Amino acid sequence: MIGFDAAIGLLDDRVAPLGTERVPLNALPGRVLAEPVHAAVSAPRHAVSAMDGYALRNADAALGARLRVVGASFAGGSPPPPIEPGECVRIFTGAALPAGADRVVMQENCTADAADMVITAEFGPGWHVRQAASDFAEGDLVLERGTHLCPRSIVALAGADRADALVHQRPRVAIIATGDELIAPGLARANPLKIPESVSFGVAALAGQSGGDITARLSGADDLAALHELADHALAAADVVVVTGGASVGERDHAKAMFAHRGLELLFAKVAIKPGKPVWLGQAAGRWVLGLPGNPTSAMVTARLFLVPLLGLLQGRPLNAVLDWLTLPLAAPLPDAGQRTTFVRASLSQSGLVSLGNQDSGAQAPLSRATWLVRCDPTGEDEPPRATARALAF
Repeated sequence: MIGFDAAIGLLDDRVAPLGTERVPLNALPGRVLAEPVHAAVSAPRHAVSAMDGYALRNADAALGARLRVVGASFAGGSPPPPIEPGECVRIFTGAALPAGADRVVMQENCTADAADMVITAEFGPGWHVRQAASDFAEGDLVLERGTHLCPRSIVALAGADRADALVHQRPRVAIIATGDELIAPGLARANPLKIPESVSFGVAALAGQSGGDITARLSGADDLAALHELADHALAAADVVVVTGGASVGERDHAKAMFAHRGLELLFAKVAIKPGKPVWLGQAAGRWVLGLPGNPTSAMVTARLFLVPLLGLLQGRPLNAVLDWLTLPLAAPLPDAGQRTTFVRASLSQSGLVSLGNQDSGAQAPLSRATWLVRCDPTGEDEPPRATARALAF
């Protein structure tokens, strides 16, 4: 059994990104850049107006000034001819400034007829001009390699005149739920010996949020021969196989044994954490295999701690981007962690992190209210209660 930090360090050392593919802009949300993106055009390409109003020379900007209107400038239209002293151009947001103009006075501060414009109100200090390349210039680095493409970064990518991008392939994920007691949700009410299989649905949702492409979700009883077949199917269909349950040492715990015939090599076999000590990770037939405990809370906690980083690293994301620990205040002291690093399920209030009352590894209702994992490391007997703790969004 190894410590949590050692286990995460092994992931960081051993997991390499998958291959790359070029993907069109509309399919890029959630993907991870495999190369830096440089701007193909400047933004703005010309000096443009930030307001609807009148473009003029700053030397002519004065309360009561009367200027001759010599043209109009619209976004996407050709710039009007240069202006001379005493002249102005009607201009609209995003339109190019005419040569000679360096300021825009908002239309609310002006009155105009067909020929002239008069500045009738104080117009303030703002010049309301976006200078050429003030956002970025052609050739500038806009997005770094490893950027997770969220809606905001998609805007920057498109604004850089990029119609596609080179990204890492999405990891294919197969999930196998094991246990004689499991039955599909909706059927357990008719069989008092069964319980609804819930964990694989949560793991699949988490994997999907983390960039995984779910290729199979399977369920099997505690029969080794049958589990061998499920393992073969999953290994053929995925880059990452997640198996839930069967991770302990009982005579029907076959989670590791079901991959032995495919040369399973373990990276670690258990981790000194609570909940989730039986979590394990290895490789079989060239695929990553992650074993999660069968209890719902243990499974989801370990999936957040190990599956999410595994999928992130396979997509070229840095480890600290997927395990982004924050130091937050505690609303009340937490109990001693004992001998293992403990991850307390909590919510966040105005007073700080609040531990959920039921921390049982099988509890499902409290799990739905947990939004943070609070890390509690073993401490000495004489250490004072902590006012803050490291926490991970859950």
